[in-house]
Amino acid sequence: MANKPNGVIYIGVTDNIDERVKEHKLKVYPISFTSRYNCDKLVYFEEFDEGGNAVSREGQFKKWKRKWKIELIEEMNPKWNDLSLNWKLNYNRLRK
Repeated sequence: MANKPNGVIYIGVTDNIDERVKEHKLKVYPISFTSRYNCDKLVYFEEFDEGGNAVSREGQFKKWKRKWKIELIEEMNPKWNDLSLNWKLNYNRLRK
């Protein structure tokens, strides 16, 4: 999640991306990092069959330099579009 292109980046893991994105957009947890920094745009995601693999990948990302994270986002989403706005269209395109 991000607040704008090249802005604040939040990395998290969930087993229900639809609900989690909605929570970020609605600021369900007002004192959370994403609420405080207005990170309400889904700019990158990865899918995993096993939760443990997702948690491991999250840990990797959190250790990465910011530059590497930006490069990864821009490889998939160069304009930093909010992928959740056209969720089904983007989801199907990115899974190919």
